[in-house]
Amino acid sequence: MKKILIANRGEIALRVMRSAKEMGIKTVAIFSEADRNALFVRYADEAVCVGPPPSSQSYLQGDKIIEICKELNVDAIHPGYGFLSENANFVRKVKKAGITFIGPSAEAMDLMGDKLSAKATAKKYNVPMIPGSDGAIDDVVEATRLAKEIGFPLLIKASAGGGGKGMRLVENESEVEEQMKLAISEAISAFGNGAVFIEKYATGPRHIEIQLLADNYGNCVYLFERECSIQRRHQKVIEEAPSCVLTPELRKAMGECAVNVAKACNYSGVGTVEFLLDDQMNFYFLEMNTRLQVEHPVSEMITGLDLVKEQIQVARGEKLSMTQDDLKINGHSIEVRVCAEDPTNNFLPDIGNLKTYRIPSGPGVRVDDSFEEGMDIPIFYDPMIAKLIVHGKDRTEAIEKMLRAIQDYTITGVETTLPFCAFVLKHEAFVSGHFDTGFIPNYFKPEMLNKSTKEEEEVASIFGAFISSNLNNAKREVVSEAANTKSKWRLNRV
Repeated sequence: MKKILIANRGEIALRVMRSAKEMGIKTVAIFSEADRNALFVRYADEAVCVGPPPSSQSYLQGDKIIEICKELNVDAIHPGYGFLSENANFVRKVKKAGITFIGPSAEAMDLMGDKLSAKATAKKYNVPMIPGSDGAIDDVVEATRLAKEIGFPLLIKASAGGGGKGMRLVENESEVEEQMKLAISEAISAFGNGAVFIEKYATGPRHIEIQLLADNYGNCVYLFERECSIQRRHQKVIEEAPSCVLTPELRKAMGECAVNVAKACNYSGVGTVEFLLDDQMNFYFLEMNTRLQVEHPVSEMITGLDLVKEQIQVARGEKLSMTQDDLKINGHSIEVRVCAEDPTNNFLPDIGNLKTYRIPSGPGVRVDDSFEEGMDIPIFYDPMIAKLIVHGKDRTEAIEKMLRAIQDYTITGVETTLPFCAFVLKHEAFVSGHFDTGFIPNYFKPEMLNKSTKEEEEVASIFGAFISSNLNNAKREVVSEAANTKSKWRLNRV
């Protein structure tokens, strides 16, 4: 494998290129017209414009991407995450073209890409399931009957869903029909598939996911867990590894269940099995993500592995270089997603120019990004600017390090999620570990950030006035001293 094309953009494209470069592999970037001057484009050995800014006309042009690979003698494609990363049809076309896809097989994607088939597959291995419908449901009368049997609250979820789309919370019987229609409509709009199913809504749930690594020879290990419960709109904002609530016994049980899910679909490469953990510490299978995750760096930090390199090695036909017994948790890692969003306005995306952009540094601090000062945040893509990751000897040190890193991260020109992330990290519920996916509705109100900012401004103003007053007094003393002496040196020193 001498040359890889990265079928993605932004920070993940740059992150993959860096690992490939360390392995002596040449890289090809594809880019839209909006990303012409992006850092990942400049970093690649070769770069090809693939189309206009909209992703449907550029980064989702699978056939065009394959043609570029043929023209440039590319050996393999790394999909990153999002875009074509979980598109089984694209994987088939890549394989047919004689190009290696750095990821699982199309068959594994088919099984795990649909939530209903994923649940059916995992169920064969006695993986715990949340109570709900066995398959898709489209009849309101039957849905209402089943809902009463399962009990409220419950969720109506799109079978082909992701990112919170096609998911509706139902509090009582009178809401079933309306929420079901809305879920079906959203599912058709977002995924072209209106299949929905019903699932019991777990109380006080935590979102725990297990990182997996498997080769093509039946070997599979779990790289421990990530806690992903701090979310807005069912999308993650802060992730950490390991979780502060899992016991070694529960970690082992969840890890082994995740491995069974991978074996059930003959999985190879890097993947993630997601679970819900309820307030009674019971865990239930949610879904499997057949790709690299946005939050993979925290798993890298606590294991010392480079997951992109591991993906490439598996794709080259190599066996895993470790067993489960070889893996140990080293310290604690936290990641915050630095998004161009306004936390004081329901986390609405913000666009603009990065007038100031200075990243933090220091021991145990990592920034995965693809921006620099003066660049614009494009309106066409996900608003994530960067991922800020820290590693400490324990959770307390990791929190302290992250708060310092957030303070050192200077961004002006757009609103970001950094103030919200700092708010979470300081909150007693997060520090104590007593939180779940309801953190935002339970503890956060937009005005809290405004209040915090005003208090900080007042403290800064008082401190500034104090410093200014003392400096003026010091100057007067020095000038007075100089006036009483003939020494030119002392006078000039003032």
